Amino acid sequence: MAAAADLLIGEFVRALDERSRLAIPPELLEPLLRGGPRLVIAKERAGCLSLWSAAEWRPRIDAAVDVVRSKLQAGLLAQRVSQLQDLGRLLSARHRTITLAARGRLVLPEGFRDFLGVEPGADLMVVGAAVCVELWQPAAWSAYVTSEMPGFRRRMDELTA
Repeated sequence: MAAAADLLIGEFVRALDERSRLAIPPELLEPLLRGGPRLVIAKERAGCLSLWSAAEWRPRIDAAVDVVRSKLQAGLLAQRVSQLQDLGRLLSARHRTITLAARGRLVLPEGFRDFLGVEPGADLMVVGAAVCVELWQPAAWSAYVTSEMPGFRRRMDELTA
């Protein structure tokens, strides 16, 4: 995100409809769409997906892939084929470019819905994570907040020092 005013912040409960569509709150969606209409959904951690502007995501992932590609071409990964395969498998399944449906809704792709651990009709937490939007299975979100909130003040102090 380009400016402090663009920080994606907020916590919302939204229901996944019977067609696996989820309405993203306008407060979070508008900053994401400033980079264009294409979004990337990515598997992050158990019970959590992230949603990025494709304009933000693409350079990050392309830069990482370019480093791996150059090391592979230089022969620097010849002894690490197993690790390279692991990376390739996860990279293949980690993210997908999506387009929003009408009214700011996105359709959660099946494999992503399974990773999140939700069925149509379930509630999700839609959370602004400063640089992206995260979609959380409610129990996973509650566990995350419970475990991480005690360190909030320290993190704020570190980032604002």
